[in-house]
Amino acid sequence: MRPADRWLAVAGVAALSAIAVAGLCLAIYTAWLFHDMPDAADLADYRPPTASRAYAWDGTLIGEFSRERRIYVPYDAMPPTLVQAFLAAEDRSFFQHGGVDPAGLTRAMIKNVFNLARGRRLEGGSTITQQVAKNVLLTSDVTLGRKLREAILAGSLERVLTKEQILELYLNEIWLGYRSYGVGAAAYNYFGKSINDLTLSEAAYLAALPKGPQNYHPIRRKEQAVARRNWILGEMASLGWVSHEEARKAMAEDLKVQQAPTRAKYRDADYFVEEVRRRGLATMGDELLEGGYYMRTTLDPRLQTAARVALMKGLEAYDRRHGWRGAKFRVDIAPGWEKAALKIPKPAERTEWRHAVVTDTSGGVKVLTVENVAGELVAADVSWARAGKGLNVGDLIFVEPGEQGGFRLRQIPAVNGALAAIEPHSGRVLAMVGGYSYSLQNFNRATQAYRQPGSAFKPIVYAAALENGYTPSSVVMDSAISLPGATPGSVWRPENYNRQYYGALTLRRGLELSRNTMTVRLAQGVGMRKIVDLAKRMDVVDEMSPVLSMSLGAGETTPLRLTAAYASFVNGGRKINPHLIELVQNREGEVILKADDRKCPRCDAAFSGDESPRIMPGGEQVLDPVTAYQITSMLEGVVLRGTATSARVLDRPVGGKTGTTNEYRSAWFVGFSPQVVVGVFVGFDDNRSLGNGETGTTAAVPIFIDFMAEAAKPWPKTEFKPPKTAKFATVRGIREAFRPGTEPQVRAPVSASSAAPSGPQPYSQAWPGGRISGAGSAADAVRPAPPPAPKRPPDDMSGLY
Repeated sequence: MRPADRWLAVAGVAALSAIAVAGLCLAIYTAWLFHDMPDAADLADYRPPTASRAYAWDGTLIGEFSRERRIYVPYDAMPPTLVQAFLAAEDRSFFQHGGVDPAGLTRAMIKNVFNLARGRRLEGGSTITQQVAKNVLLTSDVTLGRKLREAILAGSLERVLTKEQILELYLNEIWLGYRSYGVGAAAYNYFGKSINDLTLSEAAYLAALPKGPQNYHPIRRKEQAVARRNWILGEMASLGWVSHEEARKAMAEDLKVQQAPTRAKYRDADYFVEEVRRRGLATMGDELLEGGYYMRTTLDPRLQTAARVALMKGLEAYDRRHGWRGAKFRVDIAPGWEKAALKIPKPAERTEWRHAVVTDTSGGVKVLTVENVAGELVAADVSWARAGKGLNVGDLIFVEPGEQGGFRLRQIPAVNGALAAIEPHSGRVLAMVGGYSYSLQNFNRATQAYRQPGSAFKPIVYAAALENGYTPSSVVMDSAISLPGATPGSVWRPENYNRQYYGALTLRRGLELSRNTMTVRLAQGVGMRKIVDLAKRMDVVDEMSPVLSMSLGAGETTPLRLTAAYASFVNGGRKINPHLIELVQNREGEVILKADDRKCPRCDAAFSGDESPRIMPGGEQVLDPVTAYQITSMLEGVVLRGTATSARVLDRPVGGKTGTTNEYRSAWFVGFSPQVVVGVFVGFDDNRSLGNGETGTTAAVPIFIDFMAEAAKPWPKTEFKPPKTAKFATVRGIREAFRPGTEPQVRAPVSASSAAPSGPQPYSQAWPGGRISGAGSAADAVRPAPPPAPKRPPDDMSGLY
């Protein structure tokens, strides 16, 4: 072979080898590129992560839980104008191409030549189908391989899904800024509307956002946003989807959006919503954040607002009693002082408060708000401030416009508290406020703060006594008592709040006046193990030491748990499950969680004209119904004649019990009507003293009164209903309930000077000449001669000593 031919042969072999190697490399690359290609068929049942939404009892949206905020909207529910706006902006030939638009791709390539020359971002020319493939099945890597995979997947999607299904996925998946995934969330976040309420102009603006939400931010880049919106409107008109007149009018509209996306319009339930989230995560796990669940909660917005207002007012009233603590920050009054003032956190719930600076303290006190409004503090607040830490020029403070002119001085309370309201028969938590301001601190004291309840625990002790042979008219001595202490050789001497002793008292009177020494003697007689057992059955505590100090409320519980326990007194002795989530449904409307598990044996039977089916009462019977009513009646006496007489102003049947712990560390009142049970707690987070005289009567009862005055407006003045098995006798002018066989009989009087009975005794034996009418007869009662009236205690008798 000639040398030339030999070299030609070698070149040919080399070329063929290179082609083979290139082919092999291409095959390997192709295999690698597509070895993990997603299956487009997987999208047939695909649903993107969707926010779960929580609603109040009346349908008010109160919260959303999600990682990606998305409201899934079916294609059939989308207004045509909104769909057309996105098609005009992103893919006008969507319904004609098969997944890839050659004409659009060509236009994009031509534009990219100029974009390269100008250093601009390259355009991909992707169709909506390609964007769905990228967003759902692929990554966002800008590579040739990803574009090839995208194009192939787009063709597969077009064969598996209808055009409408692809559009539904796209419009629900796309990121549109403002914490919004999909058009449903975007309409709500930007405009506070559902998609069906969007105007043509608003729909066109949302269609501008897929190109980059930050590029067309409605506030920071409003000019660019309006220009892009108007271009889309022009495209819609040129395609004949809207008239040129409609487009012109829409272009003339201003672009107005919400200042920031809000999760719900109703903002009084932040503590409640956070507790719903915590319980939802505990029940459903991470599915809560992406499953798109419908959650109906137990919240009553009217009562929730009343609870928030009452608690904030009560904590502010306590704070004012303890003086002005002084301004925390001071500035030189110079241009820019407003920025320093606005950095001070303000309670979001107090929208009427204003940041201000003190400008003059000679004579009165002059202030200037950050809105540049000048004024003077009212004289009463000037005196209040000067009696405390005083005010100085440059002090940064909060003020509120006064009703009679001038400004009122405000300060954020250092004290905190909680309020929980429960429907006693079902256990529905109607309202819950876990602190002064959720915007300042989200620790929920209603469910997370474990505190000693003090005398608010005493009804559990008295209920245990009534369950074990005592009656409301049984007599126990209220006198000094000494007991072995916790350490060898020590002595425990519990005392009454006012250091006075009233001698032999009935159980009713002892509970009404909250007598500590009498309660300890009663606990001795009943046995602490029985009291602990009842407290655990009523879910007040998980564990409790069976020591006598626990009878005075030395154990720890939460406001919600104690309030739920009191519900058993009102509902006939049944333990309720205090719940916030009533019903949960998935996207298909299937019920996956239901709180009401009561039975209705005849509900599925055909109606025969006989008595209608009845739902059986739910919950474990933890108290005899008569015992529950006896405690309810005795706690009514606390309001009528005891430590909570200020609540008589409500002018309706209510009962309750005050509680104050040792050194005034916590103040409690758990009160109720036939419709609701309300627990109020006031205390510092570090458990320091509230101050001398800050009892449950002083600090907690006024909050209960304010709440009930508003909450009870539409409710009838219903009496507490006694059980049918109760027997009645009038004892010293009070109609008492007794369990059958325990009702008192008229007996010969016994000397009052005799030693205190060791066990439960009829009230008639306590006072010479005392008589009790027969069971059930209230009208013709012969009342016993009253004992010497004890000195009226000045305040709440509770406390640990």
